[in-house]
Amino acid sequence: MKALNQIALSMLDLVAVREGGSVADALAISLRTARHVESLGFTRYWLAEHHNMAGIASSATAVLVGHIAGGTNRIRVGSGGVMLPNHAPLVVAEAFGTLAELYPGRIDLGLGRAPGTDGLTMRALRRDRIEREEDFPRDVAELQQLLAAPQPGQKLIAMPGAGTNVPIWLLGSSLFSARLAAERGLPYAFASHFAPRLLLQALDMYRSNFRPSEQLAKPYAIVGVPLIAAPTDEEADFLASSTYRRVLGILRGDRRRLQPPEEHFMANLHPEERAAIGDFLGAAVIGSPDSVRAGLTRLAEATDADEFMLVSDVFDPDLRLRALDIAAQVCKA
Repeated sequence: MKALNQIALSMLDLVAVREGGSVADALAISLRTARHVESLGFTRYWLAEHHNMAGIASSATAVLVGHIAGGTNRIRVGSGGVMLPNHAPLVVAEAFGTLAELYPGRIDLGLGRAPGTDGLTMRALRRDRIEREEDFPRDVAELQQLLAAPQPGQKLIAMPGAGTNVPIWLLGSSLFSARLAAERGLPYAFASHFAPRLLLQALDMYRSNFRPSEQLAKPYAIVGVPLIAAPTDEEADFLASSTYRRVLGILRGDRRRLQPPEEHFMANLHPEERAAIGDFLGAAVIGSPDSVRAGLTRLAEATDADEFMLVSDVFDPDLRLRALDIAAQVCKA
């Protein structure tokens, strides 16, 4: 098992639109957060593609990646991820190839297999395309080819994109992408920030079936971690009620803006609702510095992760930065 100070820290941002705030506010908070975690030594800052959701402003993911990369200096910036079923591989290659030319050595392309939205919006994005299981591996292979140096006689060239070799990551919450990442020799990120049930099984499949590639010599795994940290366990649990409210909204199909924390929120729910939120947040680390250290240590022991990617839905932006400070301090100690 790696010690906490051997595990890289990164952040996944859903660019939450807060109750009482605007999309412009959410974008400003995202850039401020990226600058802050860069100063803490975080490795990367990823943005997730979601559509038709009132509380999430990260739908134009490539645009946001450019915005964050342009406002920072060192940290890697990327997609966590681009939902490939929504896009033609050539368009993705050109967008991320352009970003790679603007910010060399700093752009990641994380790819997801889910649509990241509802059926109606999915049809609006790709019209009447019917997605088949074999489409995702084929599209990943096409993207790899488009981002590599052109081969003699190759007629379809991504410009920009060709020769940039933007690092491709596969993301997933099931075994499908774990198997594909292993077969292709790609780094893998498991979405345990919202679907932790298959985390250990997926990591085992990825590592045991990994085949070295030009991009990666040995397996490299990121684990998503919901994080709420505060000086005391009591305050952290109070702040976490914003996350609990968001999760309950997702489970009920009531997606709204990020809500302020609420006293005794979980205590007022039905036991079945509390259990469902607990399952959703099975990989969450919530509490004081000591509790955060213990929680991250347990997760490190269970997963042997190379990197923790934190997701922190704290309503107050300043207290969110404080939570990230605590995580950084705990992992450096």
